Amino acid sequence: MRALFIGGTGTISTAIVKRLSEDPAWEVYLLNRGTRSNVVPEGVKQIKADIHDENAVLAALGGLTFDTVCEFIGFHREDVERDYRLFKGKMKQYMYISSASAYHKPVKDYRITEGTSLANPYWQYSRDKIACEEFLMEKYRTEGYPVTIIRPSHTYDERNVPLGVHGKNGSWQVLRRMLDGKPVIIHGDGTSLWTMTFNTDFAIGFTGLMGNPHAIGEAFQITGDETLTWNQIYQAIADALGVPLRAVHVSSEFLAAAGPQYDFEGSLIGDKAASVVFDNTKLKRAVPAMRTNVRFEQGVRRTIDYVLKHPECQRPDPEFDAFCDRVIAAQESAIKAVQA
Repeated sequence: MRALFIGGTGTISTAIVKRLSEDPAWEVYLLNRGTRSNVVPEGVKQIKADIHDENAVLAALGGLTFDTVCEFIGFHREDVERDYRLFKGKMKQYMYISSASAYHKPVKDYRITEGTSLANPYWQYSRDKIACEEFLMEKYRTEGYPVTIIRPSHTYDERNVPLGVHGKNGSWQVLRRMLDGKPVIIHGDGTSLWTMTFNTDFAIGFTGLMGNPHAIGEAFQITGDETLTWNQIYQAIADALGVPLRAVHVSSEFLAAAGPQYDFEGSLIGDKAASVVFDNTKLKRAVPAMRTNVRFEQGVRRTIDYVLKHPECQRPDPEFDAFCDRVIAAQESAIKAVQA
């Protein structure tokens, strides 16, 4: 069988490509610009082209056809419309990475299934993913276009520590604050429920849906089964660093108003501030091998170890560091003013 990954070197797709490359039943191709060829496993074939250049992609693909085409970098409706033109009739399955943030916000029920309605007035990113899903499912209903929708939630790997509140340069500045004994911000009171999934676990579910006839015309959420509070998540990170956790809880609404440059309205109010528990019954019926192998305290220790050993993962963010100091100081001043 032959698979094409559009992208293929990101947090989620790297683990999937590695897992599939070890399966002799699959011939694996990546379509990307070749900027991260160092993470591509041996034996995987690379087609170097910019997916946004439709003519260049057509020329690069030649007459190749695929059993499964996997789209990891389609963020807008025009992206999946382009893929439809490129791959219609040239593949047996088109797998689209959407997002669990597309589920209805505010949440109607903390228990999330694939049947939960899609609507997110807080985050344009999520609304764009919904628009992509709607286009693809319409093509399935009217033309039999063989689409499978995948909705990941918070998936991480050894290169990125997953957090609720961070700046534009990722997680390192928060880790630096912890290492320096400075307080870190946790949104809300830290008791909302969340799910973290290590990318190798995600890969089990995803590859089990590839070439799976029960996946055509269906949507699946792929997450782990371990549910944590944000307080537990941050405590596990501090424990992995070997430092005390100095947490300051700040409301998501305050963070969204104080830091519009960080899009906390979308990433918090439209996503991480909500308590969610994912029901993976549908996925496990289709992929019986799906299970959580890497608990969060295990995965985050692996991640912390990697980040501390790789300076390229340590991207300072002085702007966000100063923002945290201002927010914490403002909240402390407000408390003192009310107490006076």
